[in-house]
Amino acid sequence: MTDFHQSQRAMRAMRKAAMQRGVIAILDVGSSKIACLVLRFDGPEHFRDTDGIGPLAGQSAFRVIGAATTRSRGVRFGEIDAMVETERAIRTAVQAAQKMANQRVDHVIACFAGATPRSYGLAGEIDVSGEQVSEQDVARVLAACDVPDYGAGREVIHAQPVNFALDHRSGLGDPRGHVGNRLAVDMHLLTIDAAAVQNLIYCIKRCDLELAGIASSAYVSGIASLVEDEQELGAACIDMGGGATGVSVFIKKHMIFADAVRLGGDHVTSDIAKGLQVPMATAERIKTFYGGIHATGMDDREQIELAGNSGDWEKDRRQVSRAELIGIMRPRVEEILEEVRGLLDAAGFDHLPSQQIVLTGGASQIPGLDGLAARILGQNVRLGRPLRVQGLPQAATGAGFASAVGLSLFAAHPQDEWWDFEIPAERTPARSLRRAVRWFKDNW
Repeated sequence: MTDFHQSQRAMRAMRKAAMQRGVIAILDVGSSKIACLVLRFDGPEHFRDTDGIGPLAGQSAFRVIGAATTRSRGVRFGEIDAMVETERAIRTAVQAAQKMANQRVDHVIACFAGATPRSYGLAGEIDVSGEQVSEQDVARVLAACDVPDYGAGREVIHAQPVNFALDHRSGLGDPRGHVGNRLAVDMHLLTIDAAAVQNLIYCIKRCDLELAGIASSAYVSGIASLVEDEQELGAACIDMGGGATGVSVFIKKHMIFADAVRLGGDHVTSDIAKGLQVPMATAERIKTFYGGIHATGMDDREQIELAGNSGDWEKDRRQVSRAELIGIMRPRVEEILEEVRGLLDAAGFDHLPSQQIVLTGGASQIPGLDGLAARILGQNVRLGRPLRVQGLPQAATGAGFASAVGLSLFAAHPQDEWWDFEIPAERTPARSLRRAVRWFKDNW
């Protein structure tokens, strides 16, 4: 097993200890903002039944007691670009959240959006010769999965069993205790760029915090934004952030595919800044107040005041029509959605029984986006807001907080991953490796 595998196991143990002590911080390191939530847990008895393969249960186990965001610095495309600046921004967010919570926090669970995720579908099977399936059998069948050669410089961030089959019964969530002869598993493996993870770990250590878990933003946004039926029957979550757009596909309450497009709301802002020749801060403000995707006749007449910065007020006063602004924004938004469409096609999303698409993330708030997305991605599109979580301040309930909320749910109720089992050392030679969603059509 790799060092990272060992460190994942250590993180899981640390998370449990932190929860028993009662508080943990959640950190969403994004390209446009860094969000920190401080969670308080009501003692270990709450997560007796909810810690396992099963879906999110008993959501009352924690409440948010502190929340803060700060403008992100040093993060591009969802990846850390300038270490010192990111460290300072993380420190600022964590200190503000601790102050509101009136509580010091040592352990943090983090998520981030970039790092070029890649998805794999793995399969393994073993004989259990008519016995009850034990914990060891689950470990053995996971070990029998053929791990792909995913390349140097990459780490496994999630490795989740998504389906067990015992003899002819498929679709078992948890086979332990069942009796049968042949146990098979389908596993979803997500790898990411190792350097991106190392940079994040380093930044968090520099802030005198211990990392008690790490997750992909695409995954946790799906947990927060898809309702239970969507997670069960098949849905994709499109998390449109500032520097990257994450895509995750769920079925049977498990993520079976994730990827990302290295484009987001910041690219729209920068197009506006270039197109109208205004500073980025002005472009961001114009986008927020006047932005949109569908121009109507009225938008030709609606004028937006642009203040220049030469100091000569008469010379600086310019106006543009809202239609002109929309003309700048629309092509970039279309490009992002076209790229997302390409990822969903590559994943075989159209093989799923249900093809619900949920848009979330800060950049999903552009007016008219859902209509355009329905045209490009398919009819069943809705805008998603993250689930309600106890104690979350009103300001943190919008689509921009999907990954922070999802990360809180992930912290409270982690799904079983490969490192939660004592995997035996001997490996079988690699055999079958199937690309993402396609394997579901065969097996489910």
